[in-house]
Amino acid sequence: MRKGIPLGVATGLLAGAGVGVALSDHERRHRLERQARVWRLTTRRGAHWATMKVRGRRATDAERVRLEEQFAIRTAEDVAQVLGNMKGAIMKAGQMISFIAEGLPPEAQAALATLQADVPPMAPSLAEGVIRAELGADPEKLFLEWNRVPVAAASIGQVHRAVMPDGRVVAVKVQYPGVDKAIKSDLDNAEMLYGLFASFALKNMDVKGLVDELRARMGDELDYRLEARCQAEFAVRYRGHPFIHVPEVVPERSTRRVITSEWVGGVNWAELLATASPEAKQQAAEILFRFAEGSIWHHGVFNGDPHPGNYRFLPDGTVTFLDFGLVKRWSPGELESLSPILDAILRSDPDGTEAALIEAGFLSAHHPLTAKRIYEYVSTPYLPFQTDDFTYTPEHVATTIQTMIDLNGEFGDVIRQLNMPPSYVILDRVVWGVSALLGRLGARGNFQALLAEYRKGAPPSTELGQVEAAWRARQSTVAP
Repeated sequence: MRKGIPLGVATGLLAGAGVGVALSDHERRHRLERQARVWRLTTRRGAHWATMKVRGRRATDAERVRLEEQFAIRTAEDVAQVLGNMKGAIMKAGQMISFIAEGLPPEAQAALATLQADVPPMAPSLAEGVIRAELGADPEKLFLEWNRVPVAAASIGQVHRAVMPDGRVVAVKVQYPGVDKAIKSDLDNAEMLYGLFASFALKNMDVKGLVDELRARMGDELDYRLEARCQAEFAVRYRGHPFIHVPEVVPERSTRRVITSEWVGGVNWAELLATASPEAKQQAAEILFRFAEGSIWHHGVFNGDPHPGNYRFLPDGTVTFLDFGLVKRWSPGELESLSPILDAILRSDPDGTEAALIEAGFLSAHHPLTAKRIYEYVSTPYLPFQTDDFTYTPEHVATTIQTMIDLNGEFGDVIRQLNMPPSYVILDRVVWGVSALLGRLGARGNFQALLAEYRKGAPPSTELGQVEAAWRARQSTVAP
């Protein structure tokens, strides 16, 4: 498995990037300022880490655990404070990790959760300037109503509520001016920052593949025209679906830095957790699972960003899915290579699992491990799919993630032999992200049967499955 960059190397590279560079223009100054903020964060956390390690040598096991927890909490608080105002790739890096950081102490999770919330918005005049530059007129001339105060603000853009001339209520996402330059700079720093999370907050998590995939796809997120096409594709696929909704795009009000789509109501993730009944949470969990698995196995294209802020939950149980800036589309052969691995794991076949991993490029044919040892590790995340009744909990997700990423843990020897092909990085992120959401919702059910519906065409296993199957049957009778 690819290793993250050691702190000393990353810090040296980052510090060296600014040596001898004159602050000749605003763009370069801005880039160096951002680099300096991350460098100071990394140096500060590195010094704290070294201090903790020295103190830990003389500590008891219980004291060492307490020191590590304190370090994780302080790191999370520090990272959240620094990243919270750094729009662009660096903040998105924190968001990527924050909602799967189940293995951290509750205080650390709470600190990182602030990265999922709205960030400070840009001034109304700046948003209006982007609208003017992209659409050729002031918002007041393009819309019957334009709310200058954004309803949401995130790492790349913010959302305003507006009304079209024909009366349609819409959501207008406006990209921050200059965020493209910030992201180009951030991508050079992102690998170092992921190394920080991996080495300290999430122990020895390997994030190199995630960084590579981020670099390859972050540019796509900056072009809202690509996002609009992806969202429109999903909207067509799920149009009329009984419990999945994707907002329709308004193409005449969408450009490279502005995307307009139909307005949706409902409650957000935090409100769902706080107010929904156990039954509503179970239904929401099943819908999140079905959307992810249906997109992966039926359509061959799926949303790679299972961020809690990307859902709205309606009173009738429908879930609206937002933000299609990071979409993964299977290339020929990718899904076909993955299926034999899952088949072998789910039938509890160590030899078959080993052979399939080698064939798909996850494992060298000359590895020193036994098939049983490999199976014990790679089957860990699939416990929910090896029984007909399983309940997701935050504790289960935390333990599983810790087992899978800790190079110094029980399966460190296996982790070092495995290598994830870059094309599967986004899928891995979706799997862990959805698992974290199911854990928060306390989802319970026959996930083995649910997965089989999408992978094997098995009969519906729940009432929602029956409703969806009937809808698909109707869709198949409609002429293209």
